[in-house]
This record gives sequence, C-alpha cells and structure tokens, in this order.
Amino acid sequence: MIYYITGGERSGKSSHAQKLAEGLSDNPYYLATSRIWDKDFEKRVKRHKNDRDERWTTIEEEKEISKVIPKNSVVVIDCVTLWLTNLYFDSENNVEKSLELATIEIENLAKLNSQIIIISNEIGMGVHAQTHVARKFTELQGWVNQRIANKADKAIFMVSGLPLTLK
Repeated sequence: MIYYITGGERSGKSSHAQKLAEGLSDNPYYLATSRIWDKDFEKRVKRHKNDRDERWTTIEEEKEISKVIPKNSVVVIDCVTLWLTNLYFDSENNVEKSLELATIEIENLAKLNSQIIIISNEIGMGVHAQTHVARKFTELQGWVNQRIANKADKAIFMVSGLPLTLK
C-alpha cells in the first residue's frame, strides 16, 4: 500500500504522515533521504528527529530507497524533493537520467510488501524558479510527483495543516 502526501512547505505533511504511520504500526520506520547541506538544514533535521519518539527507527538512504525498506513494515519516506535533489545533483542536473532513476525506484516501491507513506512537495505552485537548473528541477519534481500519485493507493494534499483527500 502506498500513501502519497504532498503539499507546500510547512503545510503539515510530515506531521500528518507521522500520525498516519503511528496509527498503522507500533514501530514505524522513518526513511530520511536528505543530505546535510548546511547548518540551517542540520537544525531542521534535528527538529524532525525530536518530533519522533522511541517507537521510531530511522533509516538513512540518499538514492536507492527501495533497497532499504524492511518487509512487512510501515515506512515514512521524507522526502521526495530531497531524494530528487540527490539524484539530480549526482547526475550533473540531467533531468532525463534523474527521471529514469526515480521511475525505477517508484516501480520498485510499488512491488514491496510494506505500507509506504511518501512525502513530497508541490514546488511548482510557488514562485517561478529564476535559473534554468531550478526550472528543470521543478519540472522533474512535477513529473515524479505524477508518477508517485499514479502508483499510490491513497493521495492527500496538505493545505494549512489540513488534509484534502485526492484519491
């Protein structure tokens, strides 16, 4: 089962995903996809860790996320945007290669016998990106979000802390 939770920055995606996971399992997993790029982001990661109690097990994986998910588990993947950033950066901003790698992982996630809660961002709804590289990343994010939403059994759009059911 795949749950897809998307929305803007600070829309309540992570909190909603955490509550959902805790309702599905006494011992959920949190799959962190981020790299620590700077001090501000390091603080954000620490805040997210502090939001989870001892029931949670953290797994860290930057790119091959389908390979680290335990069988028959409940896993929150946080988040697609940071995961895609890793793929995009490591492929030297190659949209096609990043989309290919992401699509393979999404297909692999759909085959797993686990309950997977995928968090993503709707970055294309914000300010128009100022650079070519950023505009291409926004396109990549949109295409990957569509692929995930298509595979998802349930999809939720978060707005101002409120969940709107899409599927």
